[in-house]
Amino acid sequence: MGIFKYDIYRSPNIGIYSKANDSFVFIPNGFATTKAKNLAEFLKTDYIFTSVANTRLLGPLMVINNNGIMLPRTALDEEVSYLKKSTGLNVGILDTKHNALGNLICVNDKGGIMSPMIPTEFVKKIEDVLGIEIVQRRIAKYHQAGAMAVATSHGGIVHPDTEENDIKIMSEVLGVELEAATINGGIPFVASGILANNKSLVVGTLTNGPEFVMLTRAFKIED
Repeated sequence: MGIFKYDIYRSPNIGIYSKANDSFVFIPNGFATTKAKNLAEFLKTDYIFTSVANTRLLGPLMVINNNGIMLPRTALDEEVSYLKKSTGLNVGILDTKHNALGNLICVNDKGGIMSPMIPTEFVKKIEDVLGIEIVQRRIAKYHQAGAMAVATSHGGIVHPDTEENDIKIMSEVLGVELEAATINGGIPFVASGILANNKSLVVGTLTNGPEFVMLTRAFKIED
């Protein structure tokens, strides 16, 4: 398992445009195939070109683990059908006014943290699609749980202002040890600059040496 630097559309905010699990990296339609192949090689996955709600902003709009995909109500029918057919995963639609689900929900294959902004009535739908237990909680006083933390089945990182007790609770829910960290040279909204699965990490090009050290420790990466 390694850490690789990469950019999408010449931006270090790779988590805004893309999303990954252990089988696939989801990449915006029209992105260069050669670069898509590079990302897939780094992450040891296949690549899938797609849009969500007819946009390139896949990271904020998708919630993904190895069991399923949650999409907002603004996702087009053809996008939903295509993702079901091309991945074989459970694909669910959350009929809530909040469309940026990826910013509001952090998941791995063991559990999930969801913003209290999303009504509790939707918890079971997400649990059924992703096959995990969901807990509603803010992170570092922010509602954007999905933007504030990233976790695999090995480890994860969280906004550096998160209190130790909250980190402990989140670690219990996600079944891994989370560590406070930043990405891309000090950005605390860590999901914006990282693609992570259980095989590899890809980070934005502005990620620096101390951050590499934090990521190596947090995700239990061995030399």
